[in-house]
Amino acid sequence: MAGSEGSAAFAEGVPCWIDAQLPDVEAGKRFYGELFGWTFEPFGRTEEPTGPGPYAGSVRAHLDGEPVAALVPKRDGRMPTVWTVYFATPDADDLADRIREAGGQVITAPVPVGPYGTMALAADPESAVFGLWEGGTHPGFGKRHGPGSFSWVELYARDTAVADSFYAGLFHDALFGPGTTRDFGRVLVTEAFPAEMPPHFLVHFGVDDCEALLGTVVRLGGRVQAPPFDTSYGRVAVVTDSQGASFALLQT
Repeated sequence: MAGSEGSAAFAEGVPCWIDAQLPDVEAGKRFYGELFGWTFEPFGRTEEPTGPGPYAGSVRAHLDGEPVAALVPKRDGRMPTVWTVYFATPDADDLADRIREAGGQVITAPVPVGPYGTMALAADPESAVFGLWEGGTHPGFGKRHGPGSFSWVELYARDTAVADSFYAGLFHDALFGPGTTRDFGRVLVTEAFPAEMPPHFLVHFGVDDCEALLGTVVRLGGRVQAPPFDTSYGRVAVVTDSQGASFALLQT
């Protein structure tokens, strides 16, 4: 894959890819195509010798000709409709082992996605779910940090000490606080949040103006979960798409 962000751009532990598991991929194409100006193509060969691969039926979203995300058919109605962030790794099997040793769990063991790479799903000790991506011909984002592309991911944690220890130990570096370059933060889930809200990752897309885009979200069938508010990394609004997948708009 040609792109402006080569595989060397993604050190282990850096968010390098995102996908949305959706009941209706075609509806997702309409929503995100109009909201962010994405275009779409089939992800490519996803039929493996043992049957359909994990990205079978998926599409890759492009912005200005560069890959920015994937929309994936949700194959199990019991699973949530969500955006998932993937952290880069040179060895998904090794990282999966280290996740288990650190008190996390591996939900889906590493599995090849055609020639594109190897993916896995895992969860931290508080059950916040994230992905692992060992790049092949598809190292990850070709474009990020701008309008319509991935710009940040925030972990909502109920025990920040546990999160700090788990992720810093896993990726051998400080992930949170001043000076980090990993596009990754965390915040404490306080009494201001619903008691039933589990720890989770929230993917943020860059925008020029949070307020201006909220009307488009609603017109396309989405809804506003949290109107714009200020954070240490920019102005943020939390919304859902027309199928209920939550994400954030980030104005920096």
